[in-house]
Amino acid sequence: MFKIAISYPPITNKKGNTAFLSQNRQFQWTNTGNVIYPIIPAYAATLLSKNNYQVIWDDAIAENISYQDWLRRIIKNKPNLIAIETKTPVIKQHWQIIKDLKQKSLKIGNWKLIIVLYGDHVTALPAESLNKSPVDYIITGGDYDFMLLNLTNHLFRGDKLEPGFWYRQNNKIVNSGKFALKHHNPDDLSIIDRKLTKWHLYSKNNSNYKYTPGSYIMSGRDCWWGKCTFCSWTTLFPGSQFRSFLPQHSIYEISNLVNNFGVREIFDDSGTLPIGDWLKDFAQLMDKCGLNKQVRLGANMRFSGPTEADFINMQKANIQFLLYGLESANQITLDKINKNLNLNQIETTLKLAKKYNIDNHLTVMIGYPWESKQDAQNTIDLAKYFFKIGLADSIQATIIIPYPGTPLFDQAKKNNWLKTQDWSKYDMGQAILSSPLTTSQQKQLVKSIYQNIFTPKFIFNKLTSIRSANDIKFFGKYAIKYLRKLKDFD
Repeated sequence: MFKIAISYPPITNKKGNTAFLSQNRQFQWTNTGNVIYPIIPAYAATLLSKNNYQVIWDDAIAENISYQDWLRRIIKNKPNLIAIETKTPVIKQHWQIIKDLKQKSLKIGNWKLIIVLYGDHVTALPAESLNKSPVDYIITGGDYDFMLLNLTNHLFRGDKLEPGFWYRQNNKIVNSGKFALKHHNPDDLSIIDRKLTKWHLYSKNNSNYKYTPGSYIMSGRDCWWGKCTFCSWTTLFPGSQFRSFLPQHSIYEISNLVNNFGVREIFDDSGTLPIGDWLKDFAQLMDKCGLNKQVRLGANMRFSGPTEADFINMQKANIQFLLYGLESANQITLDKINKNLNLNQIETTLKLAKKYNIDNHLTVMIGYPWESKQDAQNTIDLAKYFFKIGLADSIQATIIIPYPGTPLFDQAKKNNWLKTQDWSKYDMGQAILSSPLTTSQQKQLVKSIYQNIFTPKFIFNKLTSIRSANDIKFFGKYAIKYLRKLKDFD
């Protein structure tokens, strides 16, 4: 039987931090132990298994095993195909891993190994990896599930390749055409086989979970706006290609997680949760089947878009946690990065969320080429203000990184803003874009956000919000992870 491994080889940096890689839109090295359940690869594993292929779920990062142990396991299993998700900061390491695997397979004999790379970096630069490594196929676009099945059927059964594949033919790099998404209907997919994809590996170590065990679903691919110039997933899922599952599909996923695995919290990792009629129908179904009384939900959301009716439906569905991209407190910057957001909408949206008992998580970025130190400080001050008045509950702050394939990267090349194209340095550990601020200044500003949110008032608000032992445990874990996060910016 044709055997396929969906793999995340173990990768660490010089500090010993692990790669926060799977389905993460902005790559980071982490010392917090955080892992994200990779939804689309999990759908791929399920789809391949349903089509009678043998699937090995091989996430050595989540399992926290060494490279040599992982390599021994791969050699023992001898998969016919290994599919690896990659991102810009680790692409060079993946090239070396591919070389290692190919050498091992040649030495062992009777092991014909095919290796596939997928992700936003290789979607942007597919020929690069074919030139730099002995990888066999590149999948461009974001529907790895549908496309991995198509590739496997091509290799095993002779099916024609659909658009979006890059490979070698007669010593030349060729492709099957520009990737397409809309002909893939998400509702054709079965719900994820959680046992096959070892859901338990991702059920506890995730800052988005207040209650554990937790898990992920994905109701849409990916963001119904999908035009922000910095977002790596615009390379995979442009906004014009947005598709959502039927609300019933998301209900089936949630019901399976709650009733068969005892999951207490679920995060919907759509780039932005569908709103309007979709959300209304979803909330009604959650209420009708009583799931809104059994599980806490979280999701990604935009400041521009949701109405008060949407927040009413969120409360009805028991969505209690929302993650927003604030990015900057300067309107010029929001316009330049195409956020489609007016500063006045931010506080209004946060207040609406609080009205319906929803916790707010903010993400901000520092280091835009056109922003002064005062501009950056404006962002810091606005974030601190939201914490002070009780509208923000948690935050993620980073140095902005322009990934290949994004409009921001193209703009940076055109304007000579790029300091380097050494991909290993695109890990948020240093400034890649020219800026009035030094890397040291940017790190200090980011660090100051984490240092300054723990004000006496913020701590008091958190203490008075405690309702159970689970709340105490969650706040304790969050405090520890924030303190660890400070080390990333030393």
